[in-house]
Formats: sequence, structure tokens, C-alpha cells
Amino acid sequence: MQRTRFGDMACSIARTLDIVGEPWSPLILRDVYVGITRFDELQRDLGISSKVLSERLKGLVDNGVLERRAYSQRPPRHEYTLTDKGRELCDLLLVMVRWGDRWTAGESGPPVLYRHHDCGQISHVELHCSVCDRLMRATDVDVLPGPGA
Repeated sequence: MQRTRFGDMACSIARTLDIVGEPWSPLILRDVYVGITRFDELQRDLGISSKVLSERLKGLVDNGVLERRAYSQRPPRHEYTLTDKGRELCDLLLVMVRWGDRWTAGESGPPVLYRHHDCGQISHVELHCSVCDRLMRATDVDVLPGPGA
């Protein structure tokens, strides 16, 4: 089945979805973020077929989100690490976690907690304006045409 291509749309959401818009890619990024970096470990943790995992890893490497590094010559083995682009994409995952914890965790609560390095406290991500540093929600912004429209 041919996957719809969103990368040529004049929309940053569509372009991002072109890289991580199917369900496996964000889960692969999550695993690499927490230290699961080898193919067999990723396959075991995700329960994904080797064909699909290979395709998704190749796409994430080709898009500069992950880097493939050899850790063994005999037999040849590789691990995957986040690039700067990939680490910044993990910020998006933290926003998704915040939403999922609020709306899908149920009575048992969130499956994972996040401790902030700077203060040492269990916390969650909040979006703030990059100019005034005030809390920023979708209802607090106007969407205007940009130079790439």
C-alpha cells in the first residue's frame, strides 16, 4: 500500500507527519530516548516485525532523526542514537505524554513519571511563549500566514 506523502505540503504539521506520522516511528524514538538502541532490543520491546522495524529505522536515519553507529564488526551490528534533530523531536513526545497522561491513563495513572534534571522534581511539560514566557495554549494564539505560505 502506498503511503500518502505530506512532505511537500506548505504545513509544518504535515511535514513533521511525513517523518513520524505512522505509529511505529514515535514508539521507536521513545525507546531510543530511554536507552533501547539496538535492533534486537527494539524489536523485542516493540513486538514489531524485522521488516517494518528496518523500514522505520531507515526512514528515521534518512531524515536525520537517528544516527546508525556500528558497535560490532564481527558480526556487523549497529545501534541507533538520537541526533540533535531527534532529541528536539522527543520534546514533541513529552507534549504527547502530557496529553496521554491526562486523557488516556485512567484510574491507574500515568505509566511513566518524568523527573526534571534542574529541580529534581517529578513534573510534566508545559508550553510557554518563547517571548514572554507565559503559559501558551492553542486557544491563546492566532494563526497567521508566514513567509513560507
